[in-house]
Amino acid sequence: MATKKEQALTNFKKAQSHMSKVIKMIENDDYCIDIMQQNLAVLGLLKSAHEMLMEGHLDSCFNAAMKTNNVERQKKMIDEILKVVKYSNR
Repeated sequence: MATKKEQALTNFKKAQSHMSKVIKMIENDDYCIDIMQQNLAVLGLLKSAHEMLMEGHLDSCFNAAMKTNNVERQKKMIDEILKVVKYSNR
């Protein structure tokens, strides 16, 4: 089974392919709704990849930090997660 990071990479590659298609569609002056549908596909792939990366991080790095007695490391990990969540909700 592929890791979350590998699954995210697959989604990033798919998003890249869709982006190329969106750019060509705009250059060809394609129908706006068709372009927007492709753009939504890109956004969905990027969101999914982000969620996979977050899940993988929580299962590995974050979980390992929480198991330590290093309060400073634990606080740093929590702050990092909160920062990423804050940015992703914009």
